[in-house]
Amino acid sequence: MSRNIGTADRWLRVLLGIALLFAVVTGPQSLWGLIGLIPLTTGIVSFCPLYSVLGWSTAPPRTARLSR
Repeated sequence: MSRNIGTADRWLRVLLGIALLFAVVTGPQSLWGLIGLIPLTTGIVSFCPLYSVLGWSTAPPRTARLSR
C-alpha cells in the first residue's frame, strides 16, 4: 500500500472528516456525520482505495535514492 494522497489533499480530508464528525456531536444529531470517518481515515493513512482503483494520485512522485 503506497501513498497516493498528497499533502494538501491529506489536510483537506482530515479537516473535512473532523468537521463532519463535529457535526454529529453539535448539529442535527444524525449518524450521517459518521461518514466523516472515511476522509479522516484516508487522510491519516495517506491512502485512498478509490484513487488506487482509478489510477489517480495527488502524492508527489517518489525519487530513487542512491546508496553510497
